Amino acid sequence: MFPAAGLGTRFLPATKAQPKEMLPLVDKPIIQYGVEEAVASGANNIILVTGRGKNAIEDHFDVSVELETFLEARGKRDQLFEVRKISSMMNLSYVRQGEALGLGHAVLVTRDLVGDEPFAVILADDVIDADPPATKQLIEVFERLKGPVLAVERVPREDISSYGVVAFEPNTRLGEGIYQVRDLVEKPPKEEAPSDLAIIGRYVLTPDIFPCLAKTKSDRTGEIQLTNGLRELLKSRPIYACEVKGVRHDTGNKLGFLKAVVYFALRRPDLAGKFAEYLTSLDLTAAAKR
Repeated sequence: MFPAAGLGTRFLPATKAQPKEMLPLVDKPIIQYGVEEAVASGANNIILVTGRGKNAIEDHFDVSVELETFLEARGKRDQLFEVRKISSMMNLSYVRQGEALGLGHAVLVTRDLVGDEPFAVILADDVIDADPPATKQLIEVFERLKGPVLAVERVPREDISSYGVVAFEPNTRLGEGIYQVRDLVEKPPKEEAPSDLAIIGRYVLTPDIFPCLAKTKSDRTGEIQLTNGLRELLKSRPIYACEVKGVRHDTGNKLGFLKAVVYFALRRPDLAGKFAEYLTSLDLTAAAKR
């Protein structure tokens, strides 16, 4: 499931009339990277949690008869293939969040659609280039340990207060980069953070998270935090953390978004050479002084 009901205020005015999830990294919107990762990880049923003003996301993953007819008539086969692939790669369902009341609430509103199955949560802002895909890495840990798995990444202490953070029990038997979670803390001050392992935007969860979220109280911002629901779940079952092997871009902020654009452009054979040539021609010293 993909929470996509946020207002995207960090990117105003660009997101005044379009969802931030539809901002393009080269020629694909941010959210498509996440959906393709989910499909490559073996998920073929996708739930999008949307809200007011998010119709562009639904339109993007829908069939566009007019566009396909136009491309076919013009003989644009490569573009036609890419457009058709978007709408045919998975089964898609939508649920409206109504109000953006936090990640925990976004997960909770999918309860009837998810049912009694384990499920993955993907935050599209975190675009992760990994092989195997990041979600697949978590699924493999889930299948081995039979418990919920959170993706984590080591971050500098000065940045730790922007994340949920895990305290963990050392256990070498779990495997390299796998930890048993002892506690979770939402955005702690850096001097109080229990570790430098920050939770990033991938989770594989079990349906018993739903009753935990249902009784989780809103925080001081009025939101239901997924971290608090997981703390409740931790009372009844083990939860694990997995350091994902890959390159993560936080496209939820402007600098992270710009870095992601450069990164993915340089990985494109049709763009890399000329784009790299352009970048090396820039006078970055002069630009930094402006």
